This record gives sequence, C-alpha cells and structure tokens, in this order.
Amino acid sequence: MRRKSRRPASPLPQRHGVDPVHLRLPLVGDWPTVRDHLLERLPAVAAARVESALRGGEIVGEQGPIAFDEPFRPGAHLWFYRDLPAEAPVPFELVVVHRDEHLVVVDKPHFLATTPRGRHVTETALSRLRHSLDLPALSPAHRLDRLTAGLAMFVVRPEDRGAYQTMFRDREVRKEYQAIAPYDPELSLPRTVRSHIVKERGVIAAREVDEPPNSESRIDLLECRDGLGRYRLRPLTGRTHQLRLHMSGLGLPILGDPVYPVVLPEPAPDDFRRPLQLLASAVEFTDPLTGRERRFETRRTLAAWTDPSGWEAGS
Repeated sequence: MRRKSRRPASPLPQRHGVDPVHLRLPLVGDWPTVRDHLLERLPAVAAARVESALRGGEIVGEQGPIAFDEPFRPGAHLWFYRDLPAEAPVPFELVVVHRDEHLVVVDKPHFLATTPRGRHVTETALSRLRHSLDLPALSPAHRLDRLTAGLAMFVVRPEDRGAYQTMFRDREVRKEYQAIAPYDPELSLPRTVRSHIVKERGVIAAREVDEPPNSESRIDLLECRDGLGRYRLRPLTGRTHQLRLHMSGLGLPILGDPVYPVVLPEPAPDDFRRPLQLLASAVEFTDPLTGRERRFETRRTLAAWTDPSGWEAGS
C-alpha cells in the first residue's frame, strides 16, 4: 500500500491570517508548461490573471518563483495567494478570555464567522486571531455560527487539535447558551426537546422530520418581562441550527433570527442591526491534555434584554 507523501511546508507566509492556496501538479500529464496546466485547471481564473501572476513571480514552487515558460513537472507543489473578495469589516471586538500553550478561548461578537468560508475570509475569528496573536497554526476546536455571539475555542498546536475536537465529537463538553424570545405563559418549562434534524447542503434552513431523534436540547426560562423571556439553552447534541430550530418549534423563535420560522431576504453585508439574540454563554469540560476542570463564561449580554428599545431600533 503506497504511503501518502507529506506536503512540504509553504514557502509563502499567511496573509491577513489566511493560508496561501496549495496545488500539486498531477503525476501524469502531457502539458508542455506549468502555465498550460494552470490555464486548463483554473477555468474560473482569467487567463490574463494567471499570466500576470506568473510574470510577477506570484506563483512559487519549492525552489522559488515559477517562470512563465516553466516546463510541466509531474507532482510538483505550487503556492499562490488567491484574490480575496471585498468584505465589509465587522465593527465589533473579538475578546480573548483565555490563552495558554494549548488553547485560546474567545468571546466572539455577532456577525463574525468562526472560520473562512464563502465570502467571509479575512473577517473571521480564525483569521483575526492568527494575525493578531501571531499564531499561524491556530485551528478551531469547533464552530460557532456567524450570527451567534459568545465563546469559541481554538487550538494552538496542530498535534493537540484531535484531542479537543474529539472532546466535542464525543459530547464531553457541557455548553450553555442564552436566548431572548417571546414569552408564552401557557408553555410549561423547563423541558427537553428531541427531534430528528435534517440539514441539506445548499439549503439555508434545517428541518425536522418524523424519524428517531438525533438532537436534544434542554430549555429553561430564567426570567420574563414585557412579553419576552430570557432563556437558558443546553444542547446535548450539536446539530446545525439545533437551538434555533427547537425554539422556533416551540413557538418561541429567537429574536433577530432571519431563518426560523421564515427565511427572510438576506440583508446587505454591512447591515449589523438587530443581531440574532443567541449567545454561547458558558463552556465546561475536563481538559483532555492536562486533566484540569475548565469553565469559561461570556462577558457579553443580549441587547434585546439589556436595551430592548435600542435593539428594536437597530441602534
């Protein structure tokens, strides 16, 4: 059985906390030059851009910049920086609440994605942290939705990532959220909600189907006033949009939710008004590397509770 070859280290550093693109040329092929292969392989990239990058020395191999007429070499490794999309800056602070040799825990604001995806690349927690903390190997231990604020964990060393990700996978992390939603005096709480959630690729909203449950959430009412409730949500599983879907299914859609119960038109990229009132408020676990008991708590609050008129006005 052939052993998979190890990828060589990139000769290009990260830019704005984002890794350069890595390509490996095919092991077989009859392209005369690297340029011919790239023009065929990267049809979405204009030919003029590929040629400009080659002439400017922007595409590099293990031995340095690739020449414009460089012969095709099977299996060669290439790196280059992709053209990043224009992004609206997320005007909220990403707060580091804990940092040690293994772990970085942050208090993420609403609207900031956890990791690069789609049109969100540099305006993500991972890119910001890699750049600001000078930790190019930093990686996420889990993901927190872009619209959800609160605690997110990142692993400092690649060799430690598996231990922390396994902890999340095996449900060994006790997570608490807070949410602001309508108050229904006739709804008996606390309660546990179980359902089978299906999330299809390319479809914004998840849905519940009549099959054996694959999700479970514990929902408690902490306090109520003026027709609103402040809820504590404890997910025992980690399905996409689980808490939002379960709250909506109870007739308590979380304030500011653009998907449940109805998918709303997508706002402008720089529209940061009325954020989703969902907050990852606490995380607790036994550290898999040190054996220490850990608990971290958010320092953020939900504006629809602390300043309801300001939240409603979008200020």
